[in-house]
Amino acid sequence: EVQLVESGGGLVQAGGSLRLSCAVSGLSLDDYVIGWFRQAPGKEREGISYIGVADAIRFVGDSVKGRFTISGDSAKNTVYLQMNDLKPEDTAVYYCAAGFPDFSTSEWDMDYWGSGTLVTVSS
Repeated sequence: EVQLVESGGGLVQAGGSLRLSCAVSGLSLDDYVIGWFRQAPGKEREGISYIGVADAIRFVGDSVKGRFTISGDSAKNTVYLQMNDLKPEDTAVYYCAAGFPDFSTSEWDMDYWGSGTLVTVSS
């Protein structure tokens, strides 16, 4: 059974940092792309970053570029999203997902999803 479990969310002041973790079981980071998504209140879920396969590719979207960094630890089968200089507009539920992304779709047509972790940034 494939499981993705996010952790590390919480309440932080603007300008602060958080590191989100996505612990993956049932599949290998070496074989899949792992993506981070977020869904702000009243908005659609958007993909913001991905990593894979075997760390061969990385992407960080324009909305978070320069502030967020994605990394992976194959030994722990875990992907991280380091978020710095957080802004109130970063407030959202953050999800990780695994699959082979189709970027023509809004959620990249990923196969497996975690249940999300809430990040709240106060001004």
